[in-house]
Formats: sequence, structure tokens, C-alpha cells
Amino acid sequence: MHFDLQPTLENDLIEVVPLKAEDFEKLFEVATDPLIWEQHPNKDRYKREVFENFFKGALESNGAFIVYDKARGGVVGSSRFYDLDEENNSVVVGYTFIGRSFWGKGHNAALKKLMFDYAFQFVDKVILHIGATNFRSQKATEKLGAKKIGELEVAYYGEPVKWNFVYQMEKGKWEEQNLGDRRF
Repeated sequence: MHFDLQPTLENDLIEVVPLKAEDFEKLFEVATDPLIWEQHPNKDRYKREVFENFFKGALESNGAFIVYDKARGGVVGSSRFYDLDEENNSVVVGYTFIGRSFWGKGHNAALKKLMFDYAFQFVDKVILHIGATNFRSQKATEKLGAKKIGELEVAYYGEPVKWNFVYQMEKGKWEEQNLGDRRF
């Protein structure tokens, strides 16, 4: 099977669709909230010129998504698949951000469930790079069952290298903990 880095995915809560150039303004509108970025390695991503660089990298990755709330139709945020590694049988999920009006309402968990379920059709490991000071994302990732396996300097597209923690979820563990779990 072929791992398409930009499938369209959906569940009852969200729709995840490939990011397009014409999505810039509506995604930037979500990203303009400085509180989204306060724990992120790049705390200035709410600024247009910084977000433009992020968005350019997202488009060039050929694995980025825009996420919509199905009930309200609004933009929830974004995420992406990247660094598909056939030798290591893994893919990275990251660059995720969610608008604050969706925090604590299950959108991040629903997004990760869709992305992980899809990825595990093709790979045995999902890797996540999370900024060393991004405690909210670390906690959310640990709630999903991912384990911290290391630390790494990550060069974000067109940005300085930042210290990140590396988390991993293995296919068997994901399937075991989600067997019959319909909370997402």
C-alpha cells in the first residue's frame, strides 16, 4: 500500500483536508492568538510574517492539513504528516495547533486518532516532536499513550534550531488501548 501524506479524513467531530494556498487567511485568523504559541518553541508564530514562513513550509511539506469543525464549520487548526521513514517504518505527526475555542473539547484527541489510525495502516511507529517548553502538548501526547523516547534539536522550516522532546506511539499499543474505545 502507498502512504498518501495528505488523505482526507473525518469523524463525527472534525474533517481533515489537505492544506491549499487559498487556506492561508482562514488558518492565519486562528493562528493570530499569541496564547496558542506561548509554550511553543517559536512564540512569534502569531505574527503574519512568521506565520507566512510556517505556511510556506506546510505547503511544501506535501503533508499538511487544515482541520474543520463539522458542527460549526469553522477552522479548528492544522497538523501534518512528515518524515516518512520506510527503513524505520515510521512517520512523524506534528506542527499541530488548535484554536483556543476548541481546547479541551476533544478536537486534538479526535485529530490525533484520525491521523494515527490512518498512519498505522502503513507504519508501525508514529513519532512526535514536541518543543521542550510546550508542556500542554507534552501532556496531551502522554494522554494519548505516547512515550518520551529522547530529545532532539529540530530545525523548523526557515527558523532556528529548537530543542524538542521525541515521543513515540507504537502500532500494537495504539490498537490495544483503542480496541473498543469510542471516546473520540
